[in-house]
Amino acid sequence: MNKRIEILVHAAVWAILFLLPLTFFNRGNGINMQHYLIVSMSTLLMMVVFYVDYLWLTSHYFIKRKQRFYWLCNIIIVVGLGIFLHYWMSYAPSLFSTEGMRPRRYEPDVLTTLFLILRGIFNLAIAAAVATALVLAMQWQKAETARKDAEAARTKAELSNLRSQINPHFLLNTLNNIYALTAFDVAKAQEAIQELSKMLRHILYDNQQPTVSLKDEAEFLENYIKLMRIRIPESVDINYQLSIINSQLAIAPMIFISLVENAFKHGISPTEPSFIHIRLEADQHTITCDIQNSNYPKTASDHSGHGIGLQQVQRRLDLSYPGRYEWVRGVSEDGKTYHSKITLQL
Repeated sequence: MNKRIEILVHAAVWAILFLLPLTFFNRGNGINMQHYLIVSMSTLLMMVVFYVDYLWLTSHYFIKRKQRFYWLCNIIIVVGLGIFLHYWMSYAPSLFSTEGMRPRRYEPDVLTTLFLILRGIFNLAIAAAVATALVLAMQWQKAETARKDAEAARTKAELSNLRSQINPHFLLNTLNNIYALTAFDVAKAQEAIQELSKMLRHILYDNQQPTVSLKDEAEFLENYIKLMRIRIPESVDINYQLSIINSQLAIAPMIFISLVENAFKHGISPTEPSFIHIRLEADQHTITCDIQNSNYPKTASDHSGHGIGLQQVQRRLDLSYPGRYEWVRGVSEDGKTYHSKITLQL
């Protein structure tokens, strides 16, 4: 709570409590200021107990697990002031009355005296309890805010770390492809380098932001697909479709690239018919990336990529879209087609 607002709230509450006795006087024969000042001692003592706990005892002793001293001090203060309040209410009228007009002092019996003292102690104990509860509530709120900030910072750091892992992983695969091209087609290798430079701009700049526009992400995927087309046979059926209503929707950068890489890595055979169909669609509330490709899994001896791509996709989805995504993936019953579909709820 803002400090100024906190002070105003405290001032308003105590003003109401101090003015409350005036409403009872107005029902009678008018305001007796002397009587009002005597009765206000109860509110004043509650205020003293409240701020002793609020500003000192709770924060210095209760929270720091020194409850024995906290309870001892509160008992001494509350009981002492409760007894003082009873005798103040009994003797103050005669102390403030002029000579010859002193009211006859009321002498209650022992049980009545005990009841009045306990009533005063109870009211003061309530003030102490409210003060302690408020301090504990504020401490909990601060701790919860700190925990959420720490969690957000940890999530941000983990996302940054995952993105930094994607960059070398993605670049390694792409450079390997370009290296293969240089052996038999220098012109295509040069074209691939040009396409790669466009993608590097997205990686180096846009990828450092929490989100990018869907338009930029779609262009990034398109550039990657163009780059991959250079080195694969023309017989491979590659289809990239866009159906986007609002291209300015925000999306986590490079969230789909590992899926596309995976499709090219496992979806192309040098001897068998192959296809890769990628569809990116979006309305105002959802973004869907649907990829289907022919399935030619790696052999046991092929350890390229180490399988980290899809693990990173899963972790990034958990961090960037917790509870707001659906990922359906798997191989068809005949084992010839792999399907991966991610739907993000915005």
